Amino acid sequence: MRHGRRSLPRPLAVAVLLAVAVAFLTGAPAAGRVPGTPSRVLQLNLCDSGIATCYTGRAVDRAAAVIRAEQPDLVTLNEICQPDLYPLGRAFGELHGGGTVVSAFKAAVDRRTGGDFRCRDGQPYGVGLLFYVPGRSARHSTAGGAYPEQDLRDPEERVWLCVYATGAFYACVTHLASTSATVALAQCRYLLGTAIPGARRSGGYRPTLLGGDLNLGDPRSCVPPGYVRRGDGGVQHVLATDDFIVDAARTVDMAGTTDHPGLLVTLSAA
Repeated sequence: MRHGRRSLPRPLAVAVLLAVAVAFLTGAPAAGRVPGTPSRVLQLNLCDSGIATCYTGRAVDRAAAVIRAEQPDLVTLNEICQPDLYPLGRAFGELHGGGTVVSAFKAAVDRRTGGDFRCRDGQPYGVGLLFYVPGRSARHSTAGGAYPEQDLRDPEERVWLCVYATGAFYACVTHLASTSATVALAQCRYLLGTAIPGARRSGGYRPTLLGGDLNLGDPRSCVPPGYVRRGDGGVQHVLATDDFIVDAARTVDMAGTTDHPGLLVTLSAA
């Protein structure tokens, strides 16, 4: 069984997935920033299912400490259990005393059952994100799903998730197939060529940011024109529409709590 898990009462677990509005502190946008959009994106793969050999039970605490230290505006999360969003969202919310903090989660699909893929402790397992929008409240909507192409040798069906901060930007996260580079490449092409354009259809074009473990060392062949990209030197990447330029990118030490470093990318207006 998994140790150190903080179980959430169902109402609280549901509430974690909703926007939490806090008092708004006004201020001018930072120079060089696309108004209302994140400028610091942190991608994390926490290996927190309790199933994989990289599980340590310490990654969530380390991630919360990294969030406090690095002060991102957007956090994209792979290999998490749904209740992990509670302590991570609390750490993220501590940074943003004014504005709206939004969290969202999408469970991977278990091909064997057709339901949610589960962590060892039974909680839904998948991808998530946290982001901050200046303002007392911010309307948002979510889109996501399983990829049409999956590696049939793996019972975990990979998924994508996008949240639209209405009138502002799209924030997306994914975790592509780890067992087949061919499948991961097909999933990447579907995400960037079909899923994200489809999600933007109702709200119109807005700046878009994507973080995830793509399980591709070099995803350039699946990234269409109009995106900038930075990676961790391995398989994690942050992509953004060319409304942005990349000011800096670096890895963040996770102190052996997971098998992936963090990836922090700082952006400004193009």
